[in-house]
Parts: sequence; C-alpha cells; structure tokens
Amino acid sequence: MASVSLGENLGIREEVIKKACSVSMKTHKSAGKQLYVAEKIRNSHELVFSFPGSWSLSDWFIGSSFGEVKVDLELFPSLKYIGLNQIATVNGAFLNRFNAILDNTQFKKEVETAVTDRKQVQVVFTGHSLGGPIAILAAIWFLEEYIRPDPKKMAPLCVTFGSPLVGDRIMSHALRRENWSRYFVNFVMRYDIVPRMSLTPLSSVEQQLRQVLNFFKARSQENVVEPSDFFVTVMRNALSVVSHAACKIMGNTNLLLETLSNFVELSPYRPLGTYVFCTGNEKLVVIRNPDAVLQLLFYTSQLSSEGDLPAVARRSLIDHLSYKDELEECLKMQSVTFLDDHHLEALPLSDDASATAESNMALKDLGLSARARLCLRAAGQLEKQKKSNQQAIDKKMEDIKNGLGKLQGYKDKCKHKVGYYDAFKISEDKEDFEANVNRLQLAGIWDEIIEMLKRNELPDEFEGRKAWIDIGTQYRRIVEPLDIANYYRHLKNEDTGPYMERGRPKRYKCTQRWREHAERMSNESLESCFWAEAEELCNKSGNPSIRDRVLQLKRRVEEWIRNGVLDEDVFLNGSTFEKLLTEHSLKNSDQNVVFQGSWS
Repeated sequence: MASVSLGENLGIREEVIKKACSVSMKTHKSAGKQLYVAEKIRNSHELVFSFPGSWSLSDWFIGSSFGEVKVDLELFPSLKYIGLNQIATVNGAFLNRFNAILDNTQFKKEVETAVTDRKQVQVVFTGHSLGGPIAILAAIWFLEEYIRPDPKKMAPLCVTFGSPLVGDRIMSHALRRENWSRYFVNFVMRYDIVPRMSLTPLSSVEQQLRQVLNFFKARSQENVVEPSDFFVTVMRNALSVVSHAACKIMGNTNLLLETLSNFVELSPYRPLGTYVFCTGNEKLVVIRNPDAVLQLLFYTSQLSSEGDLPAVARRSLIDHLSYKDELEECLKMQSVTFLDDHHLEALPLSDDASATAESNMALKDLGLSARARLCLRAAGQLEKQKKSNQQAIDKKMEDIKNGLGKLQGYKDKCKHKVGYYDAFKISEDKEDFEANVNRLQLAGIWDEIIEMLKRNELPDEFEGRKAWIDIGTQYRRIVEPLDIANYYRHLKNEDTGPYMERGRPKRYKCTQRWREHAERMSNESLESCFWAEAEELCNKSGNPSIRDRVLQLKRRVEEWIRNGVLDEDVFLNGSTFEKLLTEHSLKNSDQNVVFQGSWS
C-alpha cells in the first residue's frame, strides 16, 4: 500500500474533484427546480454537468422490491454480458429520471458543443445522493455516444458523492470489459447510509425512507429523525447480500447456499468504478475491486458495541450531508491508501507486528474485523485466480491455431472434390476422420472457455480482447460448417429440430456475438452457418413457394464470397447448395466453370 496524492492515484486533477463536490452539493439543494446545472471550471478546459437529488419516493424506486429493469440496448448497447447474451439491469426510477434529462434538447446541445470544441473540453458528470446515479448513466451514455465510435475523443469523467448503487454485476462487468471503469469515481463516507440503501428492498422500508428523505431535505442536524430501525433493516439486508457474495467468492459449493437464495430475495445491485472511502478522520482509502467494495459497504459501517447503535444510525444520515467539509480536510492531509488486488490478497487478518504501520492504520481506520479482512483477501485472490485462468487459456490459443491450420489444409484439399462441407458430410476418407478428431478437440477447448465465462472465472476484460475475438471468428467460419454437416448427416434435425433453433452450440453463438459487438454489427453475421439454412431449404424440396428464399440466400452467399468470408466451393458440382440452386433453376450456366477453373 503506497501513500500518494489522491489526484495522482485517480488520474484526476484535485481541482476537478473539489469543483465537482462543490457544484454537486450546491445543485442538490435545488432539487425539483432544475434538471441539471452546467458550470465551467475557471482557467481550465473542464465542463461540469451536475444533477440534483430528489425528495420524492417515486424517484428512488418503482415496481418490484428493488425496482430493477433491463436496460435499453439501443441506448446502452455495451451494457451486456456479450457471449452469454445477458442484459444488465438498472434501477428503473433512476433510468426514468435520466431519460427525462436526455429528452431535454438543451442538455444534448451543451454536451455536443463541448465535444466539438477545438480546445478539447473534458466533460465531467457529477452528482450527490440521487444525482450520483444520474451522473453515472449520463457518463455511460456519453461513452456510448461519442467514445465507442471514436476512442480518440476526450473521455469523460464521472465523480459521485454518496451515490446509491445503480446497476447489477453485468453493468460493472461491461464497464471493465470496455476499459471504461476508470472514468468513474465514487466517494463514500464511512457511515453514509445512502450508498448501502440499494442493498435492501426499499419497498420494505417505505415509510422510514420518507422520513429519511424529509431529513435530507431539511438539511439540519437539529431535525435528526430516530433512524435506528431503518439503519438496522438496511444493514441486515446488506449482510445477506455480502455473505452470499463472500460464499461465492470463496468457492462455497454447498447446494444449501443456492437453495436459500431462491427463497431470500437479494438485491441485484453492485458497485462499479473506483471507490474512495472517507474514513472520518481525514484519511482516504481507494479501491477498484468491485467484490471488495461490496464487502466494504457492509463492514465499514459495523458497530463497536450494541450501545453504539443510536449514535451510528444518526451519523449514517449526517455523514450523507458532510462530503464537502470532509473532502476539503482530506485533500489537505493527503493521507491516501490504495488497496489493489495484490495488497488485498495479502491483508493481515489481525493487528500483528508483522504488518506495516501504514497497512494496520488503513484497516483500523475502516474498522475492519478479521472476518471483513478475510472477505477482502478472498476478493483479491479471486481476481488473481481469474488472471491465472486467463493465462492458462491464452496458452491454449496456440493449440487452437494448430487445429485450425490442419482443418484449413483439409479444406483446401476438399476444393478439388465435392467441397469442404459435403466431403465431411459424406466422410468416406481417412482425412475426413482426422478432420473430425480436430473438430472435437477444438470443441473441447472452446466449451471449456464458455463454461469458465458462465462461472465468472475469467477477467471481465477477456471478452473485449481483439486476439480472442479474431480467433473466435476464424474458428467459427472454419469449424461450424463441419458441425452442421455432422448434425444433418446423423439426421439430428428429425429428432431435435432445425440446427439454428435447437442444435447450434453456445461456442458459436458466443464468438459470433463477440465479433458483432466489436464491429458494431447487427445480429446477421451468419456466414458460418448458412449451410444450416440450405439444409432446411433442401428438406422442403418440391415446394415452389420457397424459391424466393433460395434466391435471397444465393445473393447473400455471393456477397459473402465477394467479402472474402466464404469460399467459392459452395457452388461446386454435386454440392448440397448447387443441387438446391439447380432444383429451383437458380444456377448460373457458367458458374461452376469459373469456380472450378480457379482451383485447377
């Protein structure tokens, strides 16, 4: 753990942090009066957009217990687990509030002006309390709208203070995969209850929450409500969430864990970005591991004794209003401790002499128990294990390349026969048998990767790595036709159904989605499995109504050939596709002569 300045650690000028805090706290007082405030930082190139909070319960949650909804992928196309086709969920009330701001043409106009400014203005989104999640959604929208199409543009910053959690683990995963997580910084006071509120069903504390919001609206410590019951309810639910998460981090395979989770409704919300915890004694602790942040949201608010409950419960409200003064003192002191994954996995479990004074002080300042430290250790070790898993998978890339090379050689030989697809479907020669062995070996490697993704055993960044996107596309184009040929050779379509509906393995769907996302394509890059459509059309032999579909497929095949993603052997005499075209009188008279001549 190294002590460095906060700005150096975060890559943000401290003047920007101070301005963001000042503007967000000021904007929060104007809740209900304006949608946002835009202010330029004097003598700099930053433009700060600050969003106010709200005292209305309907702006905090709607619908179900936790009020979560699926994100609109047209608005946030990156907020998904690509390979597994899982869409992120966000707090529906927060999303509605952001959509209202996005509908404001003035907001979009001001953002556009900043983006196109020749002076390279950096946009900073900020908010205190409920303004925080709006700032987060605005920053993600900006990244989708301007940075993903053109990474050379100036990236935004998002700085929040006492923000409730916004979205689920998939949202955090997506930001880390896109390398956007570094643009989000969340300041949290040690006892502030608001960042923890999303871990409890807000519908269960509706009346108490109204009183809490009224207290925040009054902004006076003289009007402190008795929040003990509210504090206990929130922290009890937080305990359920972090305990379940800790068991999964530590690899608990007890089926009782999953059984209980089916009966106990747990919050879907998880931290994202960098968190800066204000210890309350003018010190700061910076942490980026989302699993560790989740644990800290619970364990940093623990009581020393049961008698401390009333005082800590009141402080959980007062801390929410104290960011400006606390942060000013922290920035003067510059006592900053950074807990990265390496330091997390080596945390001392008790206050012993072997730990450095700085290490012990950081843990004491956060009030971390031995159990809390154990959970943090596990979070660091899990991230280390994910990286180790990735290294092991990376070593198998060479095996994949070798297997694909052998199949490419087999494919080249088949061009002089009936074609790659049909030669394998007939499988009469020794080379066909060897190709099948290669196909099965490659399937084993890719199925292992898919299973690791499903079990969250690879780093979030894995799906965004170009090397794996490229080799996944190459694998799909070379090997999937063989899977289709095998499927129809064994007449599995008669028992199971069409390949595309019932038989297509996840390894092909996953690698296809990787490419579609990386290249911003629609879900139509199916050149690797056009044979499945051809087979289904062949099964409708004698039906004149499908001629138009065959013609459309022929045109797509010709386009894929022109683009170099499909080979011309699909038109060879005797191939499945050539027979289909002949049956519907769609075969060009000179087509086979040209194609066969190119390989002679």
